[in-house]
Amino acid sequence: MHNQVTFTLADEEATINLGAKLANFLLTALNKVEQRALSVNLEGDLGAGKTTLSRGLLHSLGYVGTVKSPTYTLVESYQVPDHNLEVFHFDLYRLLDPEELEFMGIRDYFAKKAICLIEWPDRGFGLLPEPDLKITICHQSEGRLVTISSQIFTKEELDALV
Repeated sequence: MHNQVTFTLADEEATINLGAKLANFLLTALNKVEQRALSVNLEGDLGAGKTTLSRGLLHSLGYVGTVKSPTYTLVESYQVPDHNLEVFHFDLYRLLDPEELEFMGIRDYFAKKAICLIEWPDRGFGLLPEPDLKITICHQSEGRLVTISSQIFTKEELDALV
């Protein structure tokens, strides 16, 4: 059974702020997993705010450079020296076959202490680990509807993100 929380975001600034809350949450959560990456699936239509959320998270962790969607490179790696951490941001939208992930050594990204943010995770079905956190962002008439679910985090922990 998944623990879940659903709420709305008014605008882009609220999405960035959620990313900042998520950064602190994930730093604490890294202690829940043993020598592996935290896997965060980011689901939603084009333009829903997945990359904006990732930008808010990375900037909150102390990364000062540009954060862009890795649509053409499939993965961008970000060093976060303040926390001695690496964040991998995947965008699998243009993935033609999940087997391509094998060729790029996908398992290696998840085998070390890191945070893996995965946009369009359904395109890598069968080769990606089960997500520790799943964030779904949907367009609404005004703002976005966000659902965060997890098997390893309690409802109370997820409520702290709202």
